[in-house]
Amino acid sequence: MLTSKQRSNLRSYASNIEPITQVGKLGVNESLIESLDKAIEKRELIKVTVLENSGLEPKEAGFEIAELLKAEFVCATGRKLVFYRKSKSDKVTHIEF
Repeated sequence: MLTSKQRSNLRSYASNIEPITQVGKLGVNESLIESLDKAIEKRELIKVTVLENSGLEPKEAGFEIAELLKAEFVCATGRKLVFYRKSKSDKVTHIEF
């Protein structure tokens, strides 16, 4: 569980990164979760866009994706979602709080 200070720091880091993928009309599916899992393991912090045609509310999609990824849902800003999960790999530069 993230503290508000940690969440704030992650939000500021996320402001400088681009979304890596989009949740489209297929919604949250297995292939999306697999690609996000690989990305979050390499980067620790990822940003995703929820398209309007997905039929999902951004926060609902955020909580669902976070649960499936076993990650922290940092925030939803408009239709952009930010997720964090500490990487198990030693090759990754870890985010320090």
